[in-house]
Amino acid sequence: MKKVYLSLALLLFYIFSIHAQTVIPLYNGAAPGSENWNWDEARQDSNMFKTPIIYNVSHPSLTVYLPDSGAPKTNTAVIIAPGGGFHLLSINSEGVDVAKWLNKKGITCFVLKYRLVHSKTNNPIQDMTDMINKRNENDEETKSAIRMAIADGREAISYVRKHTSEYDIDAGKIGIMGFSAGGTVAAASAFNYTADNKPDFVAPVYAFFPDSLQTTVANDAPPLFLTAASDDQLNLTPHSISLYNKWLASKHPAELHLYVKGGHGFGMRKQDIPTDTWIERFGDWLSAMDITESALSPNTQQVAGMQGMLKDWPNIKRYDEANQQLKAMPPVKGRVVFMGNSITDGWINTDPDFFSQNPYIDRGISGQTTPQMLVRFREDVIALKPAAVVILAGINDIAQNTGYIRPEETFGNIVSMVELAKANNIKPVICSIMPAYDFPWRPGLQPAEKVVAINKMLKDYADKNHIVYVDYFSAMADERKGLPANLSKDGVHPTLAGYKIMEPLVQKGIAEALKK
Repeated sequence: MKKVYLSLALLLFYIFSIHAQTVIPLYNGAAPGSENWNWDEARQDSNMFKTPIIYNVSHPSLTVYLPDSGAPKTNTAVIIAPGGGFHLLSINSEGVDVAKWLNKKGITCFVLKYRLVHSKTNNPIQDMTDMINKRNENDEETKSAIRMAIADGREAISYVRKHTSEYDIDAGKIGIMGFSAGGTVAAASAFNYTADNKPDFVAPVYAFFPDSLQTTVANDAPPLFLTAASDDQLNLTPHSISLYNKWLASKHPAELHLYVKGGHGFGMRKQDIPTDTWIERFGDWLSAMDITESALSPNTQQVAGMQGMLKDWPNIKRYDEANQQLKAMPPVKGRVVFMGNSITDGWINTDPDFFSQNPYIDRGISGQTTPQMLVRFREDVIALKPAAVVILAGINDIAQNTGYIRPEETFGNIVSMVELAKANNIKPVICSIMPAYDFPWRPGLQPAEKVVAINKMLKDYADKNHIVYVDYFSAMADERKGLPANLSKDGVHPTLAGYKIMEPLVQKGIAEALKK
């Protein structure tokens, strides 16, 4: 019977899993210590490194990469911190490509974008090179970035541990891997941890982690996997050796692989030398440590994890604590809840002042579709007793994040949210679905005309029923009926410039709704 139950649960898991790479803001609002950072994260695909890079990260996040459907079941998670001298992130070679390799082994991965030094030019590689050449890692801006990056790593571990049931992860199989500067983030997590943010295994790869950052190795220190090349141009190899010796002296499990050639930053690049296979050695180590032992038969913990995941498919737990705190406070006149997906979820991080300076509550969850929002509407909207609710939903339905949904069903789910709001004396504000020419995570679905069709349904319904309709689409769409590059980095999620167009439109809509 258990086998039947687990098979059904697994089937449902893959039906309901968000196939897109879900992006999770690491903090609810601005990150502590960088509340005044207001620059936009940027990406370069063409540069001297010949690999995509991310820079100017001011709002740290985790991007989720789920195991391949045919991979063995391991219940293991790895947080991956790319490197880049605290000025940039080598997002593919030391992030996404690593995650995809581990996904094939049945491991759930979270690629961490941690906070970086602000690059005031469009050449972050040169900025990083100048810092390295000057041996200037001790300047205040860099030291501050290192502290924040380490804090982001600890917060990432804590987040994953709090959400194990959602991703079918064993709470005792959460590790962190980092490259170069990301290796600093990973290695630091092996020291001075708490019960919430202690990693179960740590893998610093050609890490920057001098003795000055090291403290006493705890009695329950996690096992360590280290690798580097002897010809590291930054001469960081001794850092890995020092860590290995500390673990060895304190009688904790550790494995060190030093390659004759490979240089610094080999990551997942193919050079036709032995460093090309370092990740296979990491896979061997995980197996030898029984970290990725396949769970071929259901046990109590696995069944409980599946039950929890299926029970909270809409992710009601995401805002449960924050909702309880709000309900315990005196009512706020004119409170407005913003219900939505990653566009709403990212809004509070991109422009926190918009929410802190107004009676606005952000209840966006990255990757969500309208059926998920409808299920959590009572807890995240009605129970908070707002004067109005702003509903921005539907783009992930078109992206088929939880499977194919007919446009009429998307429209019906939004109408159901509106009717629930009206039944509870909450003024609804319907927003148009944002423009999108294509989805980076699911290319080829041709969403533009589908967005137009559902928006027409929504506007016609709003006009007929005297409900406020906020038209972001007309104000932001380009000639392709997509989001232009000056308003979005990926064609779906707005930048600060995009949100600045949206804000006066929605505030006008809120004011109109509250007058009705």
